Amino acid sequence: MSRTRHVVVKGEGKFALFLLLPAALVVFGVVLYPVIRTLLISLYKVDSAMPGSYPFAGLSNYTKVFSDPSFYPVLGHTAYFTLVSTAIELVLGLGVALLLNAPLRFRWLWRSLVVLPWALPTIVNGALWRWIYNGQYGVLNQILGTDTQWLGSPFLALNMVIVADVWKNTSIVAFFLLAGLQTIPAELHEAAVVDGASKLRTFWSVVIPLLKPSIAVVLVLRTIEAFKVFDIIYVMTGGGPASGTQTVAFYTYLQAFSNQLFGYGAALAYLIVIAVGALAMFYLRILRQNQLAGV
Repeated sequence: MSRTRHVVVKGEGKFALFLLLPAALVVFGVVLYPVIRTLLISLYKVDSAMPGSYPFAGLSNYTKVFSDPSFYPVLGHTAYFTLVSTAIELVLGLGVALLLNAPLRFRWLWRSLVVLPWALPTIVNGALWRWIYNGQYGVLNQILGTDTQWLGSPFLALNMVIVADVWKNTSIVAFFLLAGLQTIPAELHEAAVVDGASKLRTFWSVVIPLLKPSIAVVLVLRTIEAFKVFDIIYVMTGGGPASGTQTVAFYTYLQAFSNQLFGYGAALAYLIVIAVGALAMFYLRILRQNQLAGV
C-alpha cells in the first residue's frame, strides 16, 4: 500500500513539473535570459548594436559610473523625485483612504472615480499634463491668468513632473491603505471611544500601528517605481530642460541607446537593480523590527 502511494505521489510530481515547464520556459526566455545577457554585456566594452567581438572590460563600466561627473546630478534628481513623490502620495493616499473608508453616500461611485487616474496609461497621463502645462495654451495658465513656462526651468519642471506622477499614483496608494483599514476590527475603535480617546488619539494609537504593514508595502512598491521612473519623464520633458529632469533610468536609456554605450548602460541598469533591492530590504527590515518589537 505504501509503495503504491509512493508511486502515485511520484507520478503526480512529474505531471506537475510537466505542467510548469511551459511557464518556466517563458520565465527563462523573458526574464532570466535577458538578465544574464545584460550582466555579460556589462562586463564588456560594447559600443555597437551589431553582433561582434568586443574587448573585455571587467568592472570598468561599473567604476566609470562613479567617476562620471554627469552621473551625480542625475542621481540627485532621482533621489529628490523618489522622496518627494513617495511622501506626497503616502500622505494624500492615506487621506483619500480614510475618506473612502467612511460611511459616505454613493461610496462605490467615489471609489470608481478615484481609481481612474491610476487606470490611465502613463504615456497618456504624461501627454495630458504636458498639454496642461503648455505655456501658450495650457489649461493651468488659463485658470491662473499667467504665462508661466511650467516646463521651462529645470527645478520647476522636475516638480511639475512630480505633480503629474502624484496625480496618477495616489489612487493606487489609497486603495492599498483602504484594504489595510478594512482589516482593522471595529471593536478596537469602539474600545477607544469607551476609553475616552479622541479621534486623533485613536488614529495615532490604533489605526497607524495596525496600518504599518500596508504602509510598508506601499513604500516598497512606490519607492521602486519612483526610483526607476522613465516613461513620464520621456513623454513630458525628454529629460530637459538642461538635463534638469533626467533620472537614473532615463540617463541609462540615453547612454545605452542614444550614445550606444551598451556595456556602460548595462552596468547602470544593474546598479539600479542593486539600489532598488537595497531600498526594499531597508523598508522590510524596519517593518520586521517593528513587528518584533510589537509596534
